[in-house]
Amino acid sequence: MASTPNGAAAASSAAAGAAPPVDKEVDFANYFCTYAYLYHQKEMLCDRVRMDAYHSAVFRNPHHFRGKVVLDVGTGSGILAIWSAQAGARKVYAVEATNVAEHARELVRANGVADIVEVIQGTMEDIVLPEKVDVIISEWMGYYLLRESMFDSVICARDRWLNPGGVMYPSHARMWLAPIQSGLGDKKMEDFDIAMNDWNSFVEDTQSYYGVNMNTLTKAYRAEHEKFYLKSSIWNNLHPNQVLGQPAVIKEMDCLTATIEEIREVRAQVSLPINRDRTRVAALAGWFDVHFRGSKQNPAAEEVELNTAPDENGGTHWGQQVFLLTPSLRVNEGDNVNVSFSMVRSKENHRLMDMEFTYELQESSGKKLPAISTKIFLE
Repeated sequence: MASTPNGAAAASSAAAGAAPPVDKEVDFANYFCTYAYLYHQKEMLCDRVRMDAYHSAVFRNPHHFRGKVVLDVGTGSGILAIWSAQAGARKVYAVEATNVAEHARELVRANGVADIVEVIQGTMEDIVLPEKVDVIISEWMGYYLLRESMFDSVICARDRWLNPGGVMYPSHARMWLAPIQSGLGDKKMEDFDIAMNDWNSFVEDTQSYYGVNMNTLTKAYRAEHEKFYLKSSIWNNLHPNQVLGQPAVIKEMDCLTATIEEIREVRAQVSLPINRDRTRVAALAGWFDVHFRGSKQNPAAEEVELNTAPDENGGTHWGQQVFLLTPSLRVNEGDNVNVSFSMVRSKENHRLMDMEFTYELQESSGKKLPAISTKIFLE
């Protein structure tokens, strides 16, 4: 998740006539400033899966970079821009919204590519380049791919600056969903019960000691804590053994043609076959992969994949997002969990996501249990 020069969300949304403009100052305070710190950049730079995928994609496909003009959207520390220059780019424009741009300039100078890489501090909607580019490279992916809405900036960059026949790095992306077993739901329910018991004691004590009845706030307190403990997605690095059935793709994107309208709201209906007997689906898990395969007109010499699926070696800093099912489902091999899924941007913060799952168990006999709907917040 590189630091995005995203003011593009405002411009593109306004053009589409769908969403209110983004307050840049609020957006910076809520999002951009985090990426200005080197500790946050270091976390991403230490993610070997992330780093190896981008490094391999660039240096195994030098024909996409040699003598070309490259735009790095949300350059962060500048490492993708440096690699692009090392792979033979004629010119690299490295755009960064935050003050980490100064650190990027230092790294560019220290690595001897200052004559090629130009670091530009600004947002993608505001900056003006002196020429079109042949390659757009960006590490724009957020949790469950679309949290952070940084792809808006990449779309803006593509539509403004990419030459016909140009390529995107990465070029394609997919979102996945799978049924899992996990003790997280039981732990969160226990925490919720403890919080409510503590509230009830507080209400009793306040009435007893101070003569004020606080019970009228119990409903609001319960809703607040249900959201926090039971209806918020949970970051986790799952083990592959926790996956109970066949994962399903719920969204595929071609980065050359994807639109903001297409990613503002994602809907899917999938059937998840269970391959484990006498167990419990406690949650659904979401992850993504991206591919560096160039385009049909200008394909990669060697396709590279960055995959954030459950991994026995620990995976990536993205991990997976766990969506608790309350109640959980008792399942057997041969059953199917049918899921209707929607994910839309939060009205309060366009970088966060509001999700809804309607799930039903279809037993191997064909019998269907009543469908259950639950809301989950990806914050």
